[in-house]
Amino acid sequence: MTKVKICGFTNAENARQAALAGADAIGLVFYDKSPRHVSIDVAREIVAALPPFVNRVGLFVNANPSLIDEVLCEVALDTLQFHGDETVSDCIQYDMPFIKSVRVSSETNLKKISNDFSKASALLLDSYSSNTYGGTGKPFDWSLACVEIDLPVILAGGLNPDNVAEAISQVKPYAVDASSGVESAKGVKDIDKIKSFISHIRS
Repeated sequence: MTKVKICGFTNAENARQAALAGADAIGLVFYDKSPRHVSIDVAREIVAALPPFVNRVGLFVNANPSLIDEVLCEVALDTLQFHGDETVSDCIQYDMPFIKSVRVSSETNLKKISNDFSKASALLLDSYSSNTYGGTGKPFDWSLACVEIDLPVILAGGLNPDNVAEAISQVKPYAVDASSGVESAKGVKDIDKIKSFISHIRS
């Protein structure tokens, strides 16, 4: 069964509704250049509102370790997601499960990245952009993700209720990750879209 992560919440009740609709993981963005950025106080409220057995993921982009340490002291996260140009040593220093995000292009060597980041819990494959670290809202060529690697694959990049079933049939990922494709506005998730997204995955 393909797992579902919904990323970029900015409101506690919105995140709770998404979890109750079937999201397995909730992503919180700690990157101040993102329109879905949350403060530590808001992140704490969101985490406190979630029902049990939902994985709480904190997303960081080339963050200063002092920021990550501060967040970890204040917010009960289960998993870290590194969405920038972090090295292996950057990722493992917190002694926590982590996801390494990869912006996929035809030049990307997923086998090498998987070997280099073998301590990761998964690789998240997102659309490549030269001027942004994810959040493009555009799918990439899924055939580039059809590579046998040792790590679980989380497929991201422009996924929505209309294309997620086809994406899963092509890539067969461990999990899928959606943000803008299930929103009514940036940082505001549309619960009906999330329910539709999940129903297309489960069917």
